[in-house]
Amino acid sequence: MKANMGILDRVLRVLIAIAIVILYYTNVISGTVAIVLLVVAGLFILTSFISFCPLYSILGLHTNKSTK
Repeated sequence: MKANMGILDRVLRVLIAIAIVILYYTNVISGTVAIVLLVVAGLFILTSFISFCPLYSILGLHTNKSTK
């Protein structure tokens, strides 16, 4: 598994995940939408920490400049 995510991509994913969690805990989102978004937030955090996005791999994308 080669890293295919750059630092900007990783930071943006973490910020989006934090925003989703805040929206959930302030009851702005709820129900099924909240569950789906929390799963997405979890995936964003996971992929950010391992610097690998399976979808990028499938699509042949990479934002990590050092692996070109």
